[in-house]
Order: sequence, then structure tokens, then C-alpha cells
Amino acid sequence: MKVLHVDLSECKTHVEEVDEEFALKYIGGRGWGARLVWEHLKEDTDPLSPENIIVIAPGPLSGLYLPSAGKTSICSISPTTGIYGDSNIGGMFGVELRQAGFDAMVINGKAPELSYLWIDDDDIQLKSAEKYAGMGSIETEHQLREDIGDETVKVASIGPAGEKMVKMACITADWGRNAGRTGMGAILGSKNLKAIAIRGTRDLPVADLKRLTGISDKAFKKLSRHNLFEFWQRQGLMSVIDYANTAGIIPTHNFKDTHFEDAGKINGDVMELEYKIGDTACFGCPMACGNVNLVKDGKYAGTVIEGPEYETAAMFGSNVGVSDFSAILRANYLCDEYGIDTITAGSLISVMIEAYEKDLVTLEDLDGMALNWGDDESVMEMIRKIAFREGVGDTLAEGAYGVIERWPQLAPIVNHVKGLDQSAYDARVAITMALGYATSDIGAHHARAWPVAKELEMGCNWDLNEKADLVIYHQTVRPLFDMLGVCRLPWIELGFDENTYAEFFSAAVGIEFTLEELLKLSNDIYNMTRAINIRLGLTRDDDRPPERVFNDPIKTGPHAGKVLNRDEFREILDIYYQRRGWDMDGIPTDETLKASGLEDAIEYMEPKRKAE
Repeated sequence: MKVLHVDLSECKTHVEEVDEEFALKYIGGRGWGARLVWEHLKEDTDPLSPENIIVIAPGPLSGLYLPSAGKTSICSISPTTGIYGDSNIGGMFGVELRQAGFDAMVINGKAPELSYLWIDDDDIQLKSAEKYAGMGSIETEHQLREDIGDETVKVASIGPAGEKMVKMACITADWGRNAGRTGMGAILGSKNLKAIAIRGTRDLPVADLKRLTGISDKAFKKLSRHNLFEFWQRQGLMSVIDYANTAGIIPTHNFKDTHFEDAGKINGDVMELEYKIGDTACFGCPMACGNVNLVKDGKYAGTVIEGPEYETAAMFGSNVGVSDFSAILRANYLCDEYGIDTITAGSLISVMIEAYEKDLVTLEDLDGMALNWGDDESVMEMIRKIAFREGVGDTLAEGAYGVIERWPQLAPIVNHVKGLDQSAYDARVAITMALGYATSDIGAHHARAWPVAKELEMGCNWDLNEKADLVIYHQTVRPLFDMLGVCRLPWIELGFDENTYAEFFSAAVGIEFTLEELLKLSNDIYNMTRAINIRLGLTRDDDRPPERVFNDPIKTGPHAGKVLNRDEFREILDIYYQRRGWDMDGIPTDETLKASGLEDAIEYMEPKRKAE
């Protein structure tokens, strides 16, 4: 097992051999990434400085013969939030990194000019990327492959937003697969790294190939027999539009509401019947949830993109009042090409629409452009302004914190946690979702915990202790998938047994692990990212959902009039801390850190406790 270290400032690389103890304790992916971020952490490091590292780490199951094994974690200190950040990308990129012989890559420094990193197995070169300056992510990927002369090369790149260090900038690979959250693209931009291109030819090691293939054969068959399997292939995550609207949790008009009257115009049926022309899949994935869509006529005719998924369709549909699916596809395309996170962009644009509606900002603040719900053309222009940091877009490019700094009066309507804009599920109807957002180590992101469906299914009247436990379980099992390098969708959408992943891992590494043992290791990493954030100044005050969930009742739909009770939230947060082994300020106790093998974190936690 090897980690490739790249020093862009010195144009040097070296390879580190990883010992078995490290490999198994941190598993891979997000686990390796978080540990490496911890080891390089300095409290005063600017996330966009050369000193900040970025770790690209597929997991030990990435690229193996098993369902949905194409995930890679990208970890760093986030420019969006100023604390620990990671983002997860699917497709083939991380698999190719492993096939080139590397289980992770650590990048630091800053290239002397705009450059791309070329990895051809052991041949590693830093090359000029001036030719690609200002190019969009998708165009860069195509052009690099053409220039290298190999269409099979895997490319991860940034668009103009990354080059301009827009704090919501993505890293994009495989024609629209995005590491979208926490601004990882801005970090590459700060390092003058336009792209990473990889060609790998090596086989991947498996300790017990016969056992792995046997388990995997059964897994593929089981998934294919699920009653929702064929429907999932047809619509993927776009099927969630109808669910979220019916359940009363879809973001509407900047989360002012949770029910959208025109949801039937932007759902999976509309996509499937009028726009879809093909499927795509990540490595080894039978679910093939990627939808290729084409706008055939109208003002956005010719737009073709892999997407949208639910989050994008909701944030550029209901949340900005747009009911034209072709406009959602166009917004998706622009964000992918410019290299912008669709959740954050859609959220902040909706904030500005509401701010203009309520006279909280002036027409001059908006560069003379009136913003109204459902005006798709102004949405497209705002996306462009953000990407190129033009006018009001320069403020939005700074993210939630930048918007609030310029316009403090907008704080109550900016829906974020720790600086990361909330995902597309309302939290007023489910205290577990509010707790999941509030205590997520990267900010308000559903990928860390999505307990809302379970709470709605169970009803509201069940014990807060059980609700806290549900959130903690989600925050343990979901990051475990990121550590292993696999997708969570077979589990969450098709009910695939999570115990099978322990069998996959055991067969791959040749050492027997139970699911409980793997979950323990995942929990250890959650304590580690908490320790990182405490070192960087996080306090209990940061563990709170957006103010709107307490202050603004839902207007329509099945939960009209609903708000979250602030006292009940304080109570469940206390319970959550206790069950995690953190003190009432949210700092892991010495006993918890020792149990997680984090003795080296204790000295950093003590001053924080004394400060309290």
C-alpha cells in the first residue's frame, strides 16, 4: 500500500509505504484522508495557502469486483467553512489511481504556473496547463484526453470557478461526477493545479479472490432482484422529487416552504419521458443511477448533461421557484462546466431572491438585475457571476459566511451550518434531520446522516435517546462507506445488508472483520474530525441547525405550521453529546479519545476545555 506525496512548489514527488497497522486502523478513503489532515494540521493555516494539504483517497474496495465500488474521498481544511472538509466523488477516477499503484495521494504547495499532474503508473510529471486556462471542467477533461492521445485516461479537473478560488468550487471527473461540497476545487485552484490525469495498468491486490467473487456474485443477483431495481435504473435519485414533495420536506422558495405545487413538472417522470437519452454508472455499479439528459427544443436546446440528481433538481427547481425542467438541466450544465457546487449555488441564489423580495438588498446590490422566483434567466446569470466573481457574484463566491459578512441582515435566511449550505431536505419536520445537520463534521450535508425518512415513518412520538442513537448510527455507517470506497445507495435505497461490506473487506484484506468492528473504526474517525474542528475553534454554538427551522413555520403541505422546538433541540443535543462520549461543550473526553486511539489529540483538547 502506497501514498503518493506531491510537492507542487518544489515539483517533487515521493512515495510512502503504508504499514498494515495504519492501513487497517483507518481503513482507507475518508479514514486515511482525515488522519493525514490531522497529522499535517496547523491551527493558523489558511485553507487556500500552499501549506494546506489536500488528500485524494479511494478506499480498499474501490475498483474491486463488487457492487458500486467507485467512490473516492477528497479531504482537506475547507475554504467554505474553515474547518475539516471532505467531499466524495464517484465514477472511475479513484479506481484509476489505485490501478496506477497508489492508494492515496497527498498534494501540498503551489505550482509556479497553472499546471496539471500526469500520472502514468510510476511516471509522474507536472506539466503546463496554460493551454487550458479558463476552460470549463468538462471541456478540460475532453481536451486533455485528446492531447494525451488516450480516451481511456481518467481526468479530474476544475473549471474557471476553481481557478478563481470560488469557495463552492468543485472537482469534476467523468463528465459530470463532482466532489461538490466544501470547496475542494478552490483548493486545487489555490495550488495552480488545473487537473490530474491518470493512466493505470496494474491489477489490484485481493487476499481471497475466490471468496470475494463468490460474495459479489450473490450480491449482484440480490440487488437485481429487488422490486425497485429496474425503476432505480430508470430514474435514479430523481425519483426523490415526488417523495420529498409528498412528505413535505422539499425546499421551496429558500426553505420558506416545504411543498412545491409544480413538483410534477420537474420530477423523474418528466425527465424519463421527455429528456432522458441514456444511463451512466460508476465503477461496478448495477444501479446505473446516472441519467444522461438532452434538451431537444426551446431556448436551452442542445444542452446535454449527466444529471440532475435530486439535490440539483430541488435547489434549482423548487427552491428558486423554477418549474421548467430544461432550465434545471441548463443550470446543472453551467455548474458542472464552471465547476460549482449546485447545492450551495442554488441555496445562495434563493437567498438573494428572497432578500430582494423583502427589500433586504437593493437593486444596486444586485448589479441592477431584479431577482424573482421562477425567473430562470436571472438564475443562469447569477451562476455565471459567481463562477467569474463578477459584481454580486464575488460576494456569493465567498459562500454563506461571505454573504452574511456583507449583509448581516440576511443571517436569518441563509440556511447553513458551520458555513455549509443546507442540503435539500427540510429539518422542521424531523428533529433527527436537524440534529444530523447541526452535528455534521463538515456542515449541513445529508450524506453524513439522512434519518428524516425513518422519523417520518415512525412518527414524532418516540424517545429522544432513540432519535439521537439513530443520528449517530447514520453518522457512523455512512462515513464507513466513504472509508471503504463504495456507494451507500444499495444500502439506503435497495435495502442491501451492511454486514455484507464486512465480508467484502475481510475477503479483500485477508483479515476477518465484523461490521461492529468496522463501525467502531468509523466512529473513531468521527472523533478525529471532531478533534480537528475543536482545534480550529469549533464550539457548541456551532452545533445548531439553520435559524429558519426554529423561527419560520412551514406555510403549506402536510406539515403546515410546523417549527422545531428550540428547547427540545437543546435537550437532544445534550443526549447526543453524552452518547458520543463528548462533554457538554461538545469536546471529546480524554476517555473517548483514548478509546479511539487518539491519545495525540488529548493535549489539544485540554486548553479548549479550560477556555470554556
